[in-house]
Amino acid sequence: MNILVREATLDDVQLIAGLTRAAWAGKVAVTSSGHRETAVRVRQDLQHGGGFILLRDEEPIGSVRWIPLESDSDVWEIMRMGVVPQHRGEHLSQHLLEAVIHQAQASDICELRLGVRSDQTRLLDLYAAYGFELAPELEYTHANPLEPAPTVMRRILRD
Repeated sequence: MNILVREATLDDVQLIAGLTRAAWAGKVAVTSSGHRETAVRVRQDLQHGGGFILLRDEEPIGSVRWIPLESDSDVWEIMRMGVVPQHRGEHLSQHLLEAVIHQAQASDICELRLGVRSDQTRLLDLYAAYGFELAPELEYTHANPLEPAPTVMRRILRD
């Protein structure tokens, strides 16, 4: 098994939109906007932030994106991380998370944040293992107003 994480480009917007919808299928509540992911949204996210695509034996199987906060460009919010159903349970999303952490460190970013959906609380332990801590005082800026607020976690990279 050959695992590769590569940086996403604007040529990947359709691919990432499809990977996001596939990763959400049967996993995330149907009210999530990830089920209606569009290439337009992906393009906006990549233009303002960035993303990675996870490949297994050259097949795209997952993706992740990040964008800086409007109020503080030294803080990135990680969003839309997911792996397609046939490759779940192999801990492959960790490669995406590690790639974002390394990119943030290389970019001299102060802090990473992510939101954990109320129906995905098992992920809290995974993120904690990567140095993320609960941050109940923060709001996730990309939260869906039609759903319960996610639990926000943060990882401080530098002061």
